[in-house]
Amino acid sequence: MSRYKITIQYNGTNFSGFQSQKNKSGIQDKIESSILKLNNEKKVKVYGASRTDSGVHALGQVAHFDINSQLSENDLKRAINARLNKEIRVSKLIKVDDNFHSRFDAKSKKYEYLCCCEENPLNLMNHYFVRNVDFDLMNEAANLIEGEHNFLSFSKFSGKDNNLCNIFNSEWFLDDKNEKKISYIIHGNRFLHHMVRYLVGTMIAVGQNKITIEYFLNLIENPKKDAKIFKAPSKGLILKEIFYED
Repeated sequence: MSRYKITIQYNGTNFSGFQSQKNKSGIQDKIESSILKLNNEKKVKVYGASRTDSGVHALGQVAHFDINSQLSENDLKRAINARLNKEIRVSKLIKVDDNFHSRFDAKSKKYEYLCCCEENPLNLMNHYFVRNVDFDLMNEAANLIEGEHNFLSFSKFSGKDNNLCNIFNSEWFLDDKNEKKISYIIHGNRFLHHMVRYLVGTMIAVGQNKITIEYFLNLIENPKKDAKIFKAPSKGLILKEIFYED
């Protein structure tokens, strides 16, 4: 029995997130179904590093599974992809130590959120349309996020005892090729449920003068449940990369 680590890319529009669902509509279900056919119809459990919500996309989701296979790494990757929906691709597959765990060994994650400032039909599936935003003001808010903070205010229904997250980088970017597109990058050691979408939605509200930068800072410095926050839709969110120690 060997353990394999896979990196997965997917368009999450038509799926109920990564996690397995009763109706088999999760990304995990589709990958397990593909591997099933390579394992004499015996189920192989796939362990994902991150639960992504319904509609969220990924370029760097990571998972692992155990299987007996005589195929090379490249042939095993190709065989899994051949049986997957076209919206899901295994971009990398390597054999790893039996002690490796995709979730518990992860050290940090990076997300990107895509926005568009014009109603372009080509961006409907993976961009959040926003208007009249102050880019500099949003970046001022983004800078406040960096460092270790209690993000309870941005996880509205959090039941966790530990709401501390260490954010290494938080920044908005203008697209060099298209001035109507903006994106947000956040890299941290951990994230609370829906945290990135709450942060993005609330920063956009700052940029649209719906709330003040002082109010945003207060949400960080004085965390509380059921704070007045704004939630960005799932379609603009991409899990970019998960980092591990070599």
